Amino acid sequence: MPSFAERVPIPVQAATMRALAALPAPVRRLIAGRPIELDGQTLALDAQLLLRINQFAGITLTANDHEAARTALNASAKITERRDRPPMQSRPVRIPARSGELYSRLYIPNHIGKNAPLLVFYHGGGWVIGDVETHDDTVRFIAQQAGVRALSVDYRLAPEHPFPAAVEDAIDTYDYVVANAETLGADPARIAVGGDSAGGNLAAVVAQQTKESGGHLPAFQLLIYPEVDFVNRRPSREFFGEGFFLTDADMNWFERQYVPEGTDKSDPRLSPLLAKDLGGLPPAAVITAGFDPLRDNGEAYAHALREAGVPVTLQRHWDMIHGFVNFLGLSPRFREATLEIAGVLRAGLDLVQK
Repeated sequence: MPSFAERVPIPVQAATMRALAALPAPVRRLIAGRPIELDGQTLALDAQLLLRINQFAGITLTANDHEAARTALNASAKITERRDRPPMQSRPVRIPARSGELYSRLYIPNHIGKNAPLLVFYHGGGWVIGDVETHDDTVRFIAQQAGVRALSVDYRLAPEHPFPAAVEDAIDTYDYVVANAETLGADPARIAVGGDSAGGNLAAVVAQQTKESGGHLPAFQLLIYPEVDFVNRRPSREFFGEGFFLTDADMNWFERQYVPEGTDKSDPRLSPLLAKDLGGLPPAAVITAGFDPLRDNGEAYAHALREAGVPVTLQRHWDMIHGFVNFLGLSPRFREATLEIAGVLRAGLDLVQK
């Protein structure tokens, strides 16, 4: 039998979810259930409500095949995006990469001029799902609130293009931005890399690979709940591996799609936490969510960067779940958390010598 998500039109689903999110807190609590406390943390009511709605509607992050998973994410992105957004310029940019031309989208907030900071943003989705469209609202929000231009990248996805295809595209895009900063209206001294989840992985890898090649280092790394270690399992993978949006089964499925059999999973292009030398990397902000199986990996990377002498700030949103930057249209709490991320990016780039 088709699920609720498959039977009901997207506009109706969106209206229903927003109506539920706007109910008084006692009613939302009644629907969401008793507060969830785990590992010394209490899950945000709005996050718990979203999980309960997803459970009822049959919404999951992965599916039996990658095409179905992509279709589902594209649909859910329309449900969770904001309805009212500040006006902003955007235009497509074609990136000449070693694999062929890549599509990207440049976002330009109306209140910033030329020679502005620029964020190269890599979307999440386990290297299998997601694209510029699924993360459109997220990138718009961060660009607007941080006062930066942002270039969102459609890198190649697995399983059609497994590792290291996404890494190659991420590096090629960054190199293009550096070489064409003036055309893009960006200050070449204030180009940051960033992304969420799989995109955070790619941003970290780009910074490392650029350092290794002696290239133009990013000014800043914005790593939002990144996956950084395919080898070791840390406690958060067990604590939050079921029932908190991103599951252990999801992560295993993504890995099977992305990582070819026989690949050395300690390769720093897969597992940047396991790189032999983290010294000399650009300043970083690592953002984690309390109820996220990736939490401990991201925080281990922040600690490793700090031990290597890299300036780093670690920001755990104790009450949040994985993916919260994609739920901006559902709750003020998701927007507040993402606003803090934008503030960290703005502060990090403001410290760069102009």
